[in-house]
Amino acid sequence: MKRARSRLPRYLEALYHRDFRTLWIASFSAGAAAWALIVARGWLIYAVTDSSLWVGVVTFAAMIPRVLVTPFTGYLSDRFDRRAVVAAMFAVNTTHNLVLGVLVVTDSIEVWTLVALAFVNGSARAAMMPASQALIPNLVPRRLLLNAIALNQAAGHGSRLLGPAAIAPLLQFVGAEAAFFLCSGFYLVGLALTLRIRTPSTGKMDPAKSFAANFTAGLTYVYRTPALLAIVLLALFHCGLTMSFESLLPVLSRQQLDAEGGGFSLLMMAVGAGALTSVIALAGVRSESSKGRLLLNLGALSGLSPILLAAAPNMYMALAGAAVMGATQAGFMTLTHTMIQSIVPDAVRGRVGSVYSIHVGGMMAAANLFNGVLADRLNAPILLGVGGAAFILTMFVSWNLPTLRRIYSHGLPASTPA
Repeated sequence: MKRARSRLPRYLEALYHRDFRTLWIASFSAGAAAWALIVARGWLIYAVTDSSLWVGVVTFAAMIPRVLVTPFTGYLSDRFDRRAVVAAMFAVNTTHNLVLGVLVVTDSIEVWTLVALAFVNGSARAAMMPASQALIPNLVPRRLLLNAIALNQAAGHGSRLLGPAAIAPLLQFVGAEAAFFLCSGFYLVGLALTLRIRTPSTGKMDPAKSFAANFTAGLTYVYRTPALLAIVLLALFHCGLTMSFESLLPVLSRQQLDAEGGGFSLLMMAVGAGALTSVIALAGVRSESSKGRLLLNLGALSGLSPILLAAAPNMYMALAGAAVMGATQAGFMTLTHTMIQSIVPDAVRGRVGSVYSIHVGGMMAAANLFNGVLADRLNAPILLGVGGAAFILTMFVSWNLPTLRRIYSHGLPASTPA
């Protein structure tokens, strides 16, 4: 057993643990479905309405559940076995994609139906996120936490490459319905694997407190822990200013790059390729001070990358800009996830995860809607560039905040609870 472990590369070490390996494969399959769905659904609504506004509305409907639903699902993730919560959400999304495919095949799809189903899909994903994130620290030792979270982020961000690649020929030669059926298959694989995880994982509720008090414990913990609050707010600005680009890519693909749905898929694949490279590289990082310096540097580069994409004169340069964007964004978010899980005790992981998801998900939903509305009136590259420049300014301001400056310089204290 020890020999087998020693043969694993340092950046894959968490995969030695069986249950984490199973969750990792399930997450990769689910991520492929999620990103393929974003491309297929976004292109379908844009083709039907010829309006980036409706792309923004559908994206908003898929993301706003992270504000509306996550508080309850965070509570459920600490109240019940997290394995069961994740499996149930995989089942919901499997059914959702089957329904979507049938509606397209029977020519029964309408704009309002796409919006409603996007909300269902977003609700299931919002419920799954805090549960799966809270499950990871129970599957690996603390020293491998960054390694495990980086690999899990590789599964999520890197699946941007697999999902859009898998449906690109289907969108080109068959139709959106085939893409939706393939998404169901991906989610079904994730469901089967999640049911094989053996390690139990639950939070802790105070029986002396009311439902409301237990429900809000995560919010209280975040706002009373300075380092945690600083990281959550930094991630909020990052998601709103640099990562809310889904509603802009169809417009950018058609208007600036003279490409259609295939071009949209290629851009998403480039984002995924960059993300996969970045998070695998991060999986080998062990030093706390290195994590802090990387958080600062990747944050600044994450602001620069949308500017590079916005300035791209052709598809080749756009793909390079999208890859840099994926690498810097995924690296930055992987580090924030790791630091949050390092700070938070297991008893409230689900609820703190839901608070984090509310902040970043709500920001991304609003920003995508905002971008979708403006892209019909303004130039999409301008919106990308302005957002990137604003986050560079945010990183400059953050250096002047003592809590974040300490994290950038030294990382988290060694005494931080797991």
